[in-house]
Amino acid sequence: MEDFNLNHEQIDILGEIANISMGNSATTLSMMVNRKVDITTPNVKVIKRSEALDDYEKTCIFVQIHYVKGLQGNNVLVLKEHDVKVMTDLMMGGDGTNTSGEITELHLSAASEAMNQMMGTSATSLSSMLGVATDISTPIVNQIDVESIKVFEKMFDTTYDKFVKIAFRMTIGNLIDSVMVQLYPVQFAVDVCNKFMNKGK
Repeated sequence: MEDFNLNHEQIDILGEIANISMGNSATTLSMMVNRKVDITTPNVKVIKRSEALDDYEKTCIFVQIHYVKGLQGNNVLVLKEHDVKVMTDLMMGGDGTNTSGEITELHLSAASEAMNQMMGTSATSLSSMLGVATDISTPIVNQIDVESIKVFEKMFDTTYDKFVKIAFRMTIGNLIDSVMVQLYPVQFAVDVCNKFMNKGK
C-alpha cells in the first residue's frame, strides 16, 4: 500500500494555511467567548497514528469535521476537557471559572458549536487560499479516553499510518493557556498542497 511523506515545501504550505485559517478562527472564537483569543504560529509535523494523543492525559474532547465540498476527507481537532469547560462557561455568559464537575452534554454541545463556527471560518479561508469552494459538515464531538486509540482510528476512513499534526498554543485571557491539536491523514495534506500550488493554473 502506498504511503505518503511530505517535503519541506509542503510542510511550509500547510503551516501557512493553518496560520491564516486558524488566525481567522481565533477571531470568530473571540466573539463567541467575549474574550481575546490568541493562537500562536502552528507547529507542523508528520507523526505515526499511534503518537496522535501523546500530548494528552486521561480523557480529551475530539471534534471531527468532514469536508462535504471542495476537499475529500476529514480532520479532527483535539481539545483538553478543562479548556472546553472554560469555553462553555464563557459562552454561557460566565467568567470562565465554573469548571467543576464532569463533562456534560452541555459542554459537548458548546464545543460543537464553537468548533463549527471556527472551522466554518477556517473553511472560508481555505476556499480563498486554494481557489476551491469548500464546505464542512456539522462537527461530531466525542469525549474519549486517551488510551482508546481504536476510537481515534475509526474516525478516519483510512488505513494509512502517517498523520499531519498541527499544534497551536491557544490562550484566552488568563483562563486558558493550552495546546489545541489538528490532525488529518497525510494524503489529505498532499491534496491540500497540490490545490494550493496549482491555484489559478
